[in-house]
Amino acid sequence: MTYLLALDQGTSSCRSIVFDADGRQLAMAQRELRQIYPQPGWVEHDADEIWKSQLATAREAIAQAGLSAAQIHALGITNQRETTVLWERQTGRPLHHAIVWQDRRGEPCCAALREQGLTPLVQQKTGLVIDAYFSATKLKWLLDNLPGARERARRGELAFGTIDSWLVWQLSGGQLHATDVSNASRTMLFNVQRNEWDEELLALLDIPRELLPSVHPSAHDYGRSRPELLGAPVAIGGIAGDQQAALFGQACFKAGMAKNTYGTGCFMLMHTGERFQQSANGLITTSAAQVDGRPAFALEGSVFIGGAVVQWLRDGLHAIKASGEVQALAESVPDAGGVMFVPAFTGLGAPYWQGEARGAIVGLTRGSTVAHIARAALESIAFQSAALLQAMSRDAVAAGAAPVSELRVDGGACVNNLLMQFQADLLGIPVLRPRVTETTALGAAYLAGLSSGVYASTDELAAHWQAERVFHPTLPRDRAAELMAGWERAVRQTCAS
Repeated sequence: MTYLLALDQGTSSCRSIVFDADGRQLAMAQRELRQIYPQPGWVEHDADEIWKSQLATAREAIAQAGLSAAQIHALGITNQRETTVLWERQTGRPLHHAIVWQDRRGEPCCAALREQGLTPLVQQKTGLVIDAYFSATKLKWLLDNLPGARERARRGELAFGTIDSWLVWQLSGGQLHATDVSNASRTMLFNVQRNEWDEELLALLDIPRELLPSVHPSAHDYGRSRPELLGAPVAIGGIAGDQQAALFGQACFKAGMAKNTYGTGCFMLMHTGERFQQSANGLITTSAAQVDGRPAFALEGSVFIGGAVVQWLRDGLHAIKASGEVQALAESVPDAGGVMFVPAFTGLGAPYWQGEARGAIVGLTRGSTVAHIARAALESIAFQSAALLQAMSRDAVAAGAAPVSELRVDGGACVNNLLMQFQADLLGIPVLRPRVTETTALGAAYLAGLSSGVYASTDELAAHWQAERVFHPTLPRDRAAELMAGWERAVRQTCAS
């Protein structure tokens, strides 16, 4: 048997999963990650804690599977994207806590860039909007605020990386400073059309070139782990940011294929093939996982509050005691009774980009109950995702491609059958839930397997993918259009308030 190890380093935890060559999960170990909030709007992680926790889960997962490291053919890494680490090359010591993707301290710098009229330039080079979400202004903040950091960087004494680069550095004992195109594309410093760091953007932000890792395809022979870490050297064969890894694990390898991850928020990606396409509908363009050095792109949209709305029902409204109770409560009424719930607790993401919007429940009557609100809360996840897919389909048609014909789903909330059926009804296309829902880790394992010869091609991986259940639309299209129109009215009311 052939075994692959996936290191899945997320925002809230570090996990490691062992798969066999057929994509079956054999063992999983997980440790929660401490969240650090130095002041409002700032979010940090302890980079050393990330490394130690990730290494511990890797050892635990291998042991749980009853294997030794010598039996692991290769490992792949998938990670929270945009989170920024700056460390000393000689000692491997981080100069500061990692600045997490959610952190907003870079916003003043972003505002200055926007005021200079640089938005079109940045979008054309990187596919991104100018936002503190991405790594560039986090790194600039570190260089501006840590005494002597920029001068040390110019002397080649420091290294920058997203979490994948940090883990590769540690796994290799400081021998490898590398990343993949999918993570590089989230820094706002990488020219995705030319697949290289962009000198003009580096100069604009005064970021020394000497800091940056080398960039490789996502499926690539990066090197080996130090033998003493896992018990034997293991090939590092794949790297991809978490959402691109999920797209890969869902076998969305061709233009027009799309997936949606239902987590705390929702992340929808549609593969657009080798063509760089800017969105005219509020989405960003990102590099998809690359397996052979050829360009691969995706359109991406993010919903800020997805499954988190269920947590609010539990912890804020106290409508349920456990998140798993929401489906039964929502199903106790035939529909939402005209109630619309716009969960803009932290503003609205794509395709609206209304950062100042706040949550609202509209359409309440004397007949409204907590069950109607619960159903409207669940439906809000589907409404927001439908708005994303409609934007993607408009972009696809504008580019001369066919609209999305099916949606593959993963993430914790995809187990909710009521939500998935309503999603299919709104979209008018099948919603497919896979047998293996750990698609992010599976994507990392697949990338490692491709680079190390376990798999011959993505066609072989596509043949592995199997649906556990398909949700077919049952709602008449005119009724679905009425519901979406009602949602858009509710959004306009939310933004107006």
